Amino acid sequence: MPHLTGPSWGPASKGAPKQLVVLCHGVGADGRDLIDLAPVWGQMLPDAVFVSPHGPEPFDMAPVGRQWFAIGDLDLSKFGERVRRAAVALDGFIDEQLAKYALPPTAYALMGFSQGAMTVLFTGLRRAEAPRAILAFSGGLIEPETLQAEMKNHAPVLLAHGEADPVVPVFRSRDAEAVLRKQNVPVEAVYVPGLEHGIDNTILNAGAVFLRKAFGV
Repeated sequence: MPHLTGPSWGPASKGAPKQLVVLCHGVGADGRDLIDLAPVWGQMLPDAVFVSPHGPEPFDMAPVGRQWFAIGDLDLSKFGERVRRAAVALDGFIDEQLAKYALPPTAYALMGFSQGAMTVLFTGLRRAEAPRAILAFSGGLIEPETLQAEMKNHAPVLLAHGEADPVVPVFRSRDAEAVLRKQNVPVEAVYVPGLEHGIDNTILNAGAVFLRKAFGV
């Protein structure tokens, strides 16, 4: 898999980082798409460094942008093999960043939007060293049928989704919530009426509170 790179921001405190937050963009975007979240959440997590890697593959439906994996017709049942390749790349990036900043192996959280949300949900629950939190916005759960056998931790998960999302329907997060609760994963869910495929202030604020709680700030 390719070596991932992307922009970073922080810590706001200007000191040595105490936490790592990895932000994973949606299909057709790149790491620059989510790094603007860092100054907002950095007010609540002043000792965190935020990194936003570019997806491992060129976007296959346009001349610009990146993807974590090819999406085809948005049939999640076909994403298993593809997301596993993306998970290998993301796993390596997380470990690399923890080593770069001399952080303990659990001093990190994962956040993703859309395809990035699918990727962090799949990857995070299968890591031996659990993230402090997994934030999955406007995404879904790939291969729910393999989760019980493969999950290695019960990291707390925040699901957030616009109820009017025309790209990834809100039932994807509702289905994920049901599966995660059945597996005794601590889940909080925020469903925003009228919101389409995006992140609004309600979700931003919920994410900030969730991260502070996860890191004990």
